[in-house]
Amino acid sequence: MAGLAQSGSNPDVELLYDINGLAKAAPPWFDQVMGFVGEYGLLLALALLGLGCWWSVRRRSSGPEEAVAGVAALMWAPLAAGVAVLINVPIRGFVERRRPFYDHEGLEVLVTGKTDFSFVSDHATMAMALAVGIFVAHRKFGLFALGIALVEGFCRIYMGVHYPTDVVGGLALGTAVALLLSPVATALLTPLVRAVAASPRVGFLVWRREPVGAVIPGARGGETGAEAKEKDLAA
Repeated sequence: MAGLAQSGSNPDVELLYDINGLAKAAPPWFDQVMGFVGEYGLLLALALLGLGCWWSVRRRSSGPEEAVAGVAALMWAPLAAGVAVLINVPIRGFVERRRPFYDHEGLEVLVTGKTDFSFVSDHATMAMALAVGIFVAHRKFGLFALGIALVEGFCRIYMGVHYPTDVVGGLALGTAVALLLSPVATALLTPLVRAVAASPRVGFLVWRREPVGAVIPGARGGETGAEAKEKDLAA
């Protein structure tokens, strides 16, 4: 398996040269940006998108049970990424595909220190597992997340550290883990999230207890929270 994608006539290699050739034609500052984005930036963007999804789920849910279901599904996203990477460990050891820059000359490699095996891409695996997990919890946020995951895969090829099939394999692995294990993971996480939601101290992490228009203690003359805040601001 170590000789996978060694031939220069392989479409996998040809597509690698085509995409990585964009890096050779780009100015150095742009390649530096792409190197950072592909290595750290897009995964950070997915993490921030997950936080935004959590904020939306806890604030816009119509009731605690809906919020519990949404937060439990969202909690699976980072766990799915971790599980997928662990599953990838034996896959990499079995395939033993070397990084493309070891076997193909003329590649513009934007990051150094990559000495591990290439198939499948950990970055693509994590990105897609996170994206699919977010999509299961919230469709709108999930669509943005899926787009980011696809860009992550493109960046790994652009950077010269992965073959296209490394990325495709990572996207497939992340999707499979996040989707296939989601029902079991959500069933296990739901009781934990429900217990957190019932806590008077940390329940706000799951559901915004004070709905819009609710009367808050201490408000003047039965004013709602929104009305009291407006008068305080006016004063």
